[in-house]
Amino acid sequence: MNRAQMDDNVSRVHEGENIWNLPNVLTMVRLVLVPIFIILVLNGSVGAMWAALVVFVVAAFTDLYDGKIARERGLVTDWGKIWDPIADKALTLGAFVVLSIAGLVPWWFTVVVAARELGITWMRSRLLKRGIVVAANSGGKAKTVSQMFLIVFLVFPWDSVLGVSNALFDVTGLAVVRWVLITIALFLTVWSGLQYVIAAVKMKK
Repeated sequence: MNRAQMDDNVSRVHEGENIWNLPNVLTMVRLVLVPIFIILVLNGSVGAMWAALVVFVVAAFTDLYDGKIARERGLVTDWGKIWDPIADKALTLGAFVVLSIAGLVPWWFTVVVAARELGITWMRSRLLKRGIVVAANSGGKAKTVSQMFLIVFLVFPWDSVLGVSNALFDVTGLAVVRWVLITIALFLTVWSGLQYVIAAVKMKK
């Protein structure tokens, strides 16, 4: 990440800013949807999984549009820069934990994702104490998109649609796609984490 890119992602905290705008409200909505999604997936019934899929897609769209609206309308706030990625982490980590419980994604993958997300969050909090905000970069956004695609694929009630029990594992095509999506998400998770670490090291110099 060059200096110009770093400057786009790093800013000083502005005190007394107004957080009550549409992009930040969308972020708040996403945070509220997280426990609803988790409860539905844990229920595990076909109806609950369809509902969980809808809830997740709505949450994903709030992530897509909160940043876009903030940039287009000049509503970018430091609160949004911090809480938008936190809402993403809450949604994806919560999803991967319950999906691991359901046996749909390996626990080692969820552990890697959790280590990356919590590590970057800790790093951001340390920088915040110095008055420096590190916003989500392109690598982080690509990581989020890949993880969300994976979650949608895993939550989709394939058994009900195809009429095949344990379809994600017994239908060859679905099993292959599952591992391809896991591999892509894993690569982007690690790669984007390294980008943040490199940026942090540069800022400390």
